[in-house]
Parts: sequence; structure tokens; C-alpha cells
Amino acid sequence: MHETGLTANQANGSAERSHERFDVVVVGGGQAGLAIGYFLARQGRRFVILEAADSIGAAWQTRWDSLLLFTPRRYSALAGLAFPGDPDGYPTRDDVIAYLEEYAATFDLPVELDSAVRSLAVADGRFVVGLDDRRLEADQVVVATGPFQVPGVPALAGELAPEIFQTHSTGYMRPSDVPEGTVLVVGGGNTGYQIAKELSATHKVHLAVGTRQKPLPQRLVGRDLFWWLTKTGLIKKTIDSRMGRRLQQSDTLIGSSPRELRRRYKIDLKPRVVAASGRTISFADGSELDVDAVIWATGYRSDYSWIEPSVLGPDGRVQHRRGVTEVPGLYFLGLSWQHTRGSALIGWVKDDAEFIAAEIASQKERVLEPGTLKSPDVRADRAAAAEGSAR
Repeated sequence: MHETGLTANQANGSAERSHERFDVVVVGGGQAGLAIGYFLARQGRRFVILEAADSIGAAWQTRWDSLLLFTPRRYSALAGLAFPGDPDGYPTRDDVIAYLEEYAATFDLPVELDSAVRSLAVADGRFVVGLDDRRLEADQVVVATGPFQVPGVPALAGELAPEIFQTHSTGYMRPSDVPEGTVLVVGGGNTGYQIAKELSATHKVHLAVGTRQKPLPQRLVGRDLFWWLTKTGLIKKTIDSRMGRRLQQSDTLIGSSPRELRRRYKIDLKPRVVAASGRTISFADGSELDVDAVIWATGYRSDYSWIEPSVLGPDGRVQHRRGVTEVPGLYFLGLSWQHTRGSALIGWVKDDAEFIAAEIASQKERVLEPGTLKSPDVRADRAAAAEGSAR
């Protein structure tokens, strides 16, 4: 096991630790950070996992109360610890949070909570990770903050009247929090569909879908969709394969469809939102709708502004090959389509974590020069943190 002894329950930071040195610093204490932590611990690395929030897997705390993963428990586990409960059942949000907490405790992973990383730079041949109260030095760094970082809300939201209730999907918890009247859910991904369904029991709901998705059934011929994806190998098709490139370019709905929304839930489907003014939303087909509330299920954007200078390309996306950058010792983990469709899903992030752990183990002595953190001329991560209900 590792030597740090820094657990999630210990106090955070002190003057004596202001210049701690580690083999590896992991940024992010969600499923990706814990997944790489498992393999680093097995290697006997001196490492620490830094989590900005006050709890492990905090991103799940911002998901709505009734959330169910669309991956069964048998496909929702990290390495070394089965997900408790019925293997064919679907975990709730709270199940996932409890599992991640149990995972960190089971393997005594050195998670430091309330430890937001403010900067990543290079000095004297090492990575320097800056926090509010101290800095850490590391031979290698894994950025495991995942694709769900900053909620994306279109600028036109600011044109709505102040009395209109608005929230991003991260702020939506339950139907009772949404005022009575007409609700517009904006976003045609799995999250938008699931929230619209739930709200339809108590509200008049419209769903605005900007792009077409391919509906896939949750179960097919008595088997869960992910059983088929696993047995056929589709879940492990890489982004470099012909099939992987095709799959990466198409958005999928799991367990939902426009027809189901209209017939079963009586939800009115609208095209892309193009404008807003006062209480009125305008759509691409020229129609308009007066609303009392808007839920923006419009995905996320990445924020790597703390990396100095960044390893991002001109389009603002991570430059890497399977999470490995051209900066020796710098890795990313948990990105959408980092390597396969499963890269950002809780049950498959372990595959990329194991790969990166092997890269860390094989990394030989190297000296980082100031300015090493530059944009490498390799393929950009093409997936822009599209919203999904199983991450």
C-alpha cells in the first residue's frame, strides 16, 4: 500500500506539509480519481487524491433525487469491489455515492477533501500543484476531473424575465422544487428526457431537442442493453476504429424515445431554442411558448484554466492519446470517448485507469523544463462532455 496515510477523514493541510512531494498527484476524487488510486496503491506509489468538494464523488450530489443509472450494478463497479445489491438492478444516485465512499474506505485511498487545485505548473524539473494554502510537488500528475465540470447554459437564458424559474440540470432535485405552470426542459440527451418524464406527472412539460438522437431500448430480447454491448464487444470499440468513429459521432438515448414521450407522458416536443424574451421562448420552426420555468439540460464544458500553461489545443479540448499527453508524466482520465464509449462510465473507467497506471509505472526519469506544458500536436479529445445519466 501507499505511504501517505492521508485519508478523507483527516484534517486538511498544515505548514509542515507546504512542500510535500509525491510520486503522483491525482486531481479529482470522483470515480476516475478513485479508479486510478486503486492501481497506484497496488503499485506502492506515494500519491494523494485531491478533491475540491467536501465529500467523495461530490458530482453525484448535484444529480436529481430519483436518478437511476442506465447501467445495471454488474456493469457499474470499479476494479476490486463489486457493486452491492441485485446485479441486474439499476443503482440510484445515493447508491453510487455510498459505493464510492465505501470504495475509498475499503482500499484506504489517500483522499484529501476541501482541496481545490488552483494551478499546475513546472518548477525545478517537477510538477507543482498549487492549492489555497500550500503547494505539492509530484513526478507525475493525473487530471481525473472528468467531463462534467462547468454547467453549460446558453447566453439567451439571460433574456428571460427575472420571475421565470431557471436552473441547470445540476440544480434540479425534484418536481416539488419547480413552480406550477408550464415547464420547458431544454436538451435532448438522456438527462433531458428523464427529467421531462418525471416532471410530466405534476406539470405541463415541453422538451426542446436541438439534435436527433438514436433511441436504444434498455432491454432487448430479455437482456439489458449493456449485456449486448459487452457480449458483442461494441462497448470496447476504440475511437480509432471505424466503428468507434461512427459511434462517437452519434448521440444515443437509452430507454427513451420521442414516441414514448408523446404517447405515454403527453410531453410536447419542440425543436431547438433560438431566442428568449420576457416569458417567451422562440424555437427554430418559428413557434413560441410562454413558460413559467426552464430546466437547462444543456450539458457541460471543461475548465482547465488552472493548468499553466495549458495542454489544450486551439479548440479548447484536451490533447492526448488514450489520456496520455506529450508532456511526460501528465495524464487525463475519465473523459468522454477517451478511448471507448465506456471511458466516462463508472463501470469502464477502470480500463483506462489500469492503462494509465501502467504508463506511470513505465515512465523513466525525466526532467521537466519550464514551459514544457504546451499544446502537443496530437489528436484532440473529440467528445465535448455531452450530458448523460450514467457517468
